[in-house]
Amino acid sequence: MTNEQIILFSLMGGVLILLLWGKWRYDLVAFGALSIGLILNVIPKEEAFSGFGHPAVIIIALVLIISKALSQSGAIELLTSRVIDSNRPLPLHIAAMGFLGAVLSAFMNNVAALALLMPVDIQAAKKAKRSPALSLMPLSFATILGGMATLIGTPPNIVISQFRETALGAPYKMFDFAPVGLSTAIVGLIFVALIGWRLVPNERSKHDTSSELRNLEGYVVEIGVSEKSSAIGQTIKDLSDMAEENDVMILGLIRAGKRLRGRALREEIKKGDTLVLEAGPKALESFATALKLSYSRAEKHTGALAGTLKMVEAAVPVESRISGRSALDLRLLYRQGVMLLGVSREGKPFRERVRKLKIKPGDVLLLMGNADQIDDVIKWLEVMPLAPRGLQVTQTDKAWLAISLFTIAIVASSFGLIYLPFALSACVVLYVLLKVVSLSQIYESIQWPVIVLLASLIPLGAALEQSGGTALIAQTIVDITQGWHVIAIMALLMVVTMTLSDVLNNVATVLVAAPVAVDLAKRLDVNPDAMLMGVAVAASCAFLSPIGHKNNTIIMGPGGYRFGDYWRMGLPLELLILAVSIPLIMFFWPL
Repeated sequence: MTNEQIILFSLMGGVLILLLWGKWRYDLVAFGALSIGLILNVIPKEEAFSGFGHPAVIIIALVLIISKALSQSGAIELLTSRVIDSNRPLPLHIAAMGFLGAVLSAFMNNVAALALLMPVDIQAAKKAKRSPALSLMPLSFATILGGMATLIGTPPNIVISQFRETALGAPYKMFDFAPVGLSTAIVGLIFVALIGWRLVPNERSKHDTSSELRNLEGYVVEIGVSEKSSAIGQTIKDLSDMAEENDVMILGLIRAGKRLRGRALREEIKKGDTLVLEAGPKALESFATALKLSYSRAEKHTGALAGTLKMVEAAVPVESRISGRSALDLRLLYRQGVMLLGVSREGKPFRERVRKLKIKPGDVLLLMGNADQIDDVIKWLEVMPLAPRGLQVTQTDKAWLAISLFTIAIVASSFGLIYLPFALSACVVLYVLLKVVSLSQIYESIQWPVIVLLASLIPLGAALEQSGGTALIAQTIVDITQGWHVIAIMALLMVVTMTLSDVLNNVATVLVAAPVAVDLAKRLDVNPDAMLMGVAVAASCAFLSPIGHKNNTIIMGPGGYRFGDYWRMGLPLELLILAVSIPLIMFFWPL
């Protein structure tokens, strides 16, 4: 092993370890590795920033913009209004939602597809008087499965297609993934609709998380005692009847910034104290009005919350600005004029002050601020709103226009009439000219951390390949599996890729696995397309944990799920996908 290979393996290994650790954002980790590679001269300076102009990066950015335009135009509402019926039996509801989610995910970003459908699913659960925990995980898995069917359905497919062009001379076309991906997705959807939802732990299925989401019960909220409050002079025990009447639970009392422990129940409430409550907005409103409590007094800051107040709930994805930090760390109220009013974390209480609590991916935040600025702050925080917030005016008259332009771009690229990046670029330009989406929304819709991650890892992966590092990995696999049938070797590659995707970003996973797949195919003298398709399927299978895919993280709080809940449905689904996809690959991409 050469010094260059040792350095590159160390850099790539460091990236994987840091991504798994999750302490730092993945875009920072990837760009840091790229910078170190430049300093150590293992990445040529002329190739250092080539990733930012790579077709895979451009296509992903364009797909994100088109996803925004389809949402903005009302195209999604047009579909959901015709498909969703809360009166259906649960398996049929999951099948309908899953089918719609998979179709959307095949042609748009799957995180955007979930964000659009999740509030619909929660509302349907509320009307049906059941927990959305039964349907949110199947919906998340369905949106992930749907991405397997097309080139633009998921970033790993785009990366693999562009890698094939570099390695074998031609990229995959739009529907080259469909014979295997679509068939696998259909089998997966049948599983989650008929069997998968039954594997959700009983305590989750019985827990009324729909009430927590739509009425915000389960939020730990801090609210201040103003000088005019009738709570002054009373104890928490004295207020228990009123709290019960208003469906509010008093969890504690904060004085001079410190939470009172055992004596809180019998301590007389004073001006300037803060009550810690568990309540929903209506209950909170009535309780606060009755006792003349103050939201702003809880933070000893009134100016930032002047004007018309608005409450918004939002889920925290992994890459959010507030993930791993507290509202106090960000100085959210003082700098942005928005208060973190409450936090819901898997239905569990916590002892820390709300504003000092380190926020975790999957938490659901209750934010309050001026109606004119809270939407911009939510974008700045990079959190996912769970209910309509007035962020945009849906232009329903342009729904079919948006769908038609996108369809023309897809068909033209599928038949080889126009290079895919050009077709999508033309679609975006027409969207702007026809005012389906604005220029500012174009920049807002692009997930820049994903772009930086991919653009940074592409030159790192290319350097590893050019140094002979991926060939070395492939040879090691061949040596270890000496005497194995080639199908067993491909299955091993898929299992390793699946495992990495369950804990790492799937783009990072495929950038490592795709070159290994091609080198492995050359050494075994088999069809490299079979190996690449195996990696494509496996890289999309992130079903064992809430950290493997953003969609799984987003549903964690709203569904009331815990870390260990995902594998119950995810493990049999991954095994089923292996059992189905390998024969399909052998049939459509024979070795």
